[in-house]
Amino acid sequence: MATASIGGLASGLDTATIINQLLQLESQPQTQLKSKVTSEQAKLGALQSLNSRLAGLASAAKDLAHPSSTTSSVWESLKATSTNSAVTATATTAATPSSYTVTIGHTALSHRVSFTDAHATTDLVTGGSTTIELDRQDGGSVVSLSVGTGTLQEVADAINKPTNNTGLRATLVQVGTGSYRLMVESTATGELQDFSLALPGGAPLLGGAASVQTGRDAQIEVGGITVGSTTNTFTNVTPGVTLTLGANATGTADVVVARDASARSAAVKKVVDQMNGILSTIAGQTAHDADATKAGVLSGNSLLPRVASEMLGTIYPEDDTSLAPYGIEVDRTGHLTFDESKFAAAYAADPDAVTAAITGDDGFAARVQKVTELVSDKYTGSLTSMITSSTAGIARLNDNISDWDARLAQRRSTLERQYSALEVTLGQLQSQASWLSSQLSSLSSNNG
Repeated sequence: MATASIGGLASGLDTATIINQLLQLESQPQTQLKSKVTSEQAKLGALQSLNSRLAGLASAAKDLAHPSSTTSSVWESLKATSTNSAVTATATTAATPSSYTVTIGHTALSHRVSFTDAHATTDLVTGGSTTIELDRQDGGSVVSLSVGTGTLQEVADAINKPTNNTGLRATLVQVGTGSYRLMVESTATGELQDFSLALPGGAPLLGGAASVQTGRDAQIEVGGITVGSTTNTFTNVTPGVTLTLGANATGTADVVVARDASARSAAVKKVVDQMNGILSTIAGQTAHDADATKAGVLSGNSLLPRVASEMLGTIYPEDDTSLAPYGIEVDRTGHLTFDESKFAAAYAADPDAVTAAITGDDGFAARVQKVTELVSDKYTGSLTSMITSSTAGIARLNDNISDWDARLAQRRSTLERQYSALEVTLGQLQSQASWLSSQLSSLSSNNG
């Protein structure tokens, strides 16, 4: 039940301020709880961020340790190069190291017809017919295209109309002021792209063809073997290797398919950089200082320094060797260094040894994966468990804070009742004193 407060009406005291000050003293335990929650939430945020980064490192290390087509690992990739700038070579994981010379016969061409007669775009050019006939010369039926009233523009529009699916592209070329000739070209290249356009009954359209570019396939030779393609792209010309000819490609190209050392180096560097970033964060956040305001947010955490130590230990295989021959070492600051030139030299000398040292179940990447997964696994990870415990602890602190809210509200109500009762009592006493004073004054006047 709400209690009315009579603030100093009788006593002259600022009872509201007195009550607030008393409650402020009595709420010190709750204030300490709130401060504890703020501190614990900062620690929780730092732990969650680290756990997320460790999980990301575990994923990157897994991809590096177990390269497969499903992960598109760069460790499996091969790099294809061409000595001819007009010939582009690419390789997939299906390719194998190889080299060969490619001789370019000719590039692919589209089939193109330029028509004889020139007209204004609004001229009627179909002799009164509302259709023209398209023969793709592939043994199929002749297609009738509706051209409206038969103007030059309508003929071009009918050829280009997407729903007509002609496989052709019509262009009006201006040959004089307001005078245009029609050029029609197949949208695809290759010798099977030939076509003809005519009026119904076979009469020539626009005076017939003035010039024709015959469609043709691209052609190259690989080691004396002739290879053709309807486009300038030769997919899987050898397993996993695709060659693409530029429009003006000529001559020869020496194609080399080799292991991509630069891609492998970049993959290792990515993992090393991630590790160093995490090591720096752990060092900063667990730093101890006698002045608590200067200490790391996770100062006193015993798990994270062990994690950092185990991460650094991954550069040492079980045979008591190290990864120094492959460019990976620990410096004086407790961070990893990666010498890319040293890695490249080692890879060039013995790619299988480098591959074995980095990938596979016993390689560097697998050791990094094991350490980071033990910590960050979303079900069993030690850091995950710490985060779960911290979250529960914060929830309990917030429950205690809520309990204090109820307790302090009850205490405020009690104090307000007490001070209200005091004011009422003082008021009554003041009334009695005033009555007695008036009575005494009356007696004095009567006696006089």
